[in-house]
Amino acid sequence: MNHNSIYQTLENKSELTVETIANRIIRSGEMSPQDHALLTSHVFTNGKIDERGRRQINRIFDHIQTGRLKLVHW
Repeated sequence: MNHNSIYQTLENKSELTVETIANRIIRSGEMSPQDHALLTSHVFTNGKIDERGRRQINRIFDHIQTGRLKLVHW
């Protein structure tokens, strides 16, 4: 998957969900500062996060804690 393609989606935020972002991060096995900024930007832009979104973010934390997700370029 082209890493930049999800960032180009920023122009159409209606298509962008916490689940979409989390799935892309987890599939890649890596999380960059850009990924983090995209995720937090989406949450802050919407002003709230529902239970489903919270679970997706917890999935990311779980993958980091268990070593299945690497933080890159920090």
